[in-house]
Amino acid sequence: MLNDPLADALTAIKNAERVGQREVIVKPASKLIGRVLKVMQEHGYVEAFEWIYDGKGGKFKVKLKGNINDCRVIKPRHAIKRGDFEKWEARHLPAEDFGILLVSTNQGVLSQYEAKKAGIGGRLLAYVY
Repeated sequence: MLNDPLADALTAIKNAERVGQREVIVKPASKLIGRVLKVMQEHGYVEAFEWIYDGKGGKFKVKLKGNINDCRVIKPRHAIKRGDFEKWEARHLPAEDFGILLVSTNQGVLSQYEAKKAGIGGRLLAYVY
């Protein structure tokens, strides 16, 4: 039973990384998962991904680079102000400037670096390092 597709997708990616697989199938696909994968690709955590239509919800085929130590969803999804990123980085990331927080903003899914630069807050989705 799927309660949180984003959590299931990140768990599948993390498990595939741990056993050394070079690619993983993430299903079902959604726009949110696609946007999260795009940010992960921009920051060098996944090599590439593509959406595949399967007649149901679709799925993503993700090529891995082997750079992920851990990635998880942050529950509950806390609202975060533009000046509070350091507090959440200290709570969820192992070291300063190591890993990214994924934030859902009114400008789409961004990393905490992009959200700081734009001067906006949002809701915490996940972290990757």
